[in-house]
Amino acid sequence: MARVAFLGSPEEASTCLAALQEAGHDIAVVVTGADKRRGRGPMSSPTPVKQLARQLGLPVTDQLNAVCDVGAEIGVVVAFGRMIPASVLASLPFVNVHFSLLPRWRGAAPVERAILAGDGETGVCLMKLDEGLDTGPVFARAATAIRPRETAFSLRHRLAALGADLLVAGLAGGVESLGRPVPQVGEPTYAEKLGPLDLRIDWSRSAAEAERQVRVGRAWTTFRHRRVIVWDALAQSSALAQSSSAASPVPPGTFSGDLVATADGWLHLSVLQSEGRSRQNVTEWLRGARLEPEEALV
Repeated sequence: MARVAFLGSPEEASTCLAALQEAGHDIAVVVTGADKRRGRGPMSSPTPVKQLARQLGLPVTDQLNAVCDVGAEIGVVVAFGRMIPASVLASLPFVNVHFSLLPRWRGAAPVERAILAGDGETGVCLMKLDEGLDTGPVFARAATAIRPRETAFSLRHRLAALGADLLVAGLAGGVESLGRPVPQVGEPTYAEKLGPLDLRIDWSRSAAEAERQVRVGRAWTTFRHRRVIVWDALAQSSALAQSSSAASPVPPGTFSGDLVATADGWLHLSVLQSEGRSRQNVTEWLRGARLEPEEALV
C-alpha cells in the first residue's frame, strides 16, 4: 500500500478517492477546490471530493502546498482543475488519471470533445504527471466504446470507474508496482474547455452534430430571442423525418411537429427548457409556444 496525497474536485474524482480508501491506501491529505456557490442560492458548498473526505474522516484542504509536508509517497491527481507548479511537482512523484486515450484529447474537456468529434472510442490513461499539458508517459490505459446516444455525464461516470480500477491495480504493491511508464505515441489533439458557443446548435449543420451537442449537456438555441436548452434529442435521417411528417425540405431551424430541420436531416426534440422555466417534454413545450407559421429556432 502507499501513502497518498489526493488532488481532485468533481464527483468522478471522488469515485477514485473512495476506491483508494477502500483498497487500504493511507490518504495523507486531500486537496480540492475551495467552497463556492454551485447553484442559485446564496450559500457556498464544498466540492464532491471535500464532502467525501469529510465522510471518510480524511484531512482536507484547498491549499496545494499541503502535499509537500505530509510524508506522502505519491500524489494522485483526478480532474483537479488547477495547474500544479514545478515546485510542488518536485516534492514527490505524481500520477494523473486522465479521461482519454492519450495523446488524443489532452486538456480540460476530453470527454466532451470526444463526443462532439463523434469518436467511437475513448478511455482512461494513468500517466506520470510532468510540467506539460498531459504530456507525461503512461503507466496503464483502458479503452471503452462510446455508446450510441451516451451523454457526457454517463461517460464520465464510466470512465471514473475505469480510472479507479487502474489506480487500485497500479498501486496494489505500493508505488514501485506502477512500473516504468511508456512515452505517448501519436499525433496529439487538444481538448480546450468548452465555451457557450461550442454548445449553441447551428441548424445549418448536420443533425448528427446537433445531437452530439445535446449529449454533451446544456446545448442551446434561441426562440423568439430567448434561450432554450435542448436536454434530449435524436438525429433522424431526412427520409425518416419526411415519412413521418415533413413533406418537403424546409429551412434549417424550421419546425415540423416535434422535428426541427438541419442541413442534412432532422432533429427529433424530446425535452426542452425555456429561459426562466422548468424542463418540459416537447409536447408541453409546443403547446405553450403556440407556433406561428414559419417560426424557427435560431
